[in-house]
Amino acid sequence: MILDFFKLIRYQNLLMIAVMQFLFRYTFLIWQNIPLALSDLQHVLLVLATILIAAGGYVINDIFDQQTDTENKPHKVFIGQAFSESTAYNIYVALTTAGVGIGFYLANTINKPSFATLFILIAATLYLYASNLKQNLLIGNIIIAALLSLTVLIIGVFELYPVTNSDNQPQMRVLFSIMIDYAVFAFVLNLIREMVKDLEDVNGDYNQGMNTLPIALGVKRTAQLVFVLSFIPLGMILYYINEYFISNGLWWASAYGLITVVAPLIYFSIKMWSAQKKKEFSHLSFILKLVLLFGILSIAVVTYNIQHHA
Repeated sequence: MILDFFKLIRYQNLLMIAVMQFLFRYTFLIWQNIPLALSDLQHVLLVLATILIAAGGYVINDIFDQQTDTENKPHKVFIGQAFSESTAYNIYVALTTAGVGIGFYLANTINKPSFATLFILIAATLYLYASNLKQNLLIGNIIIAALLSLTVLIIGVFELYPVTNSDNQPQMRVLFSIMIDYAVFAFVLNLIREMVKDLEDVNGDYNQGMNTLPIALGVKRTAQLVFVLSFIPLGMILYYINEYFISNGLWWASAYGLITVVAPLIYFSIKMWSAQKKKEFSHLSFILKLVLLFGILSIAVVTYNIQHHA
């Protein structure tokens, strides 16, 4: 039962979010010689609030997707098997309420009560996505990609914005812009990955009357579109490596980016051009997930490289 619960809430995805948020604080922000709004414990609570709301989002999505998941991924169906629908609803309410509650506490602790609205909006958007929006062409994909990028930006909102003043504003602006760069990269990459997942699930989605891109354009055309779009993150990361890493002598960061991000993206593009089967799309979706993980980890490598000038 415990193992089924962790699978239900996609513990691997939640761990990736948590690692990313801890990395941005402890391998990036904390080395910048700037004040941070949150204490160590409060940052842990921010991470906890984020993953609780995300976990609730996964649960409510599975509740609404029971029929589709039964066809697309029968080995990963938990609602109606490991958990009854009513139990799943209780889990969703508990996770979401706890996450929003912690968000309220943090917002008031840093004297920014309006920040609590952010957690409410995220939770509400996840519910609307699961219940309605995901069935609309591209809208669901964009929402999920945007919410993932928001897990990066929320660190800046809670850690930097409350302690920004006229004296440190230029430095804070630079730091926040770096976080925006990572968020944009995460958005683009995850948007493409959501399209690949739609390709993987096209049969079940079609039978359930959903209007995803592969259903609207066809599998072949969508695959070709994803192939073209894959050059966007590839171009972004190559530009970033050349403009900020190589030009500043950050050779370790440059090598890391080329090996763990650029090379897999090139592999993805090559394989995407000829991909046709569900198994191939599943593999390519996993490749993008790895690229996203290594992209997040790069903040630690870049910070280390800057600190040691090596």
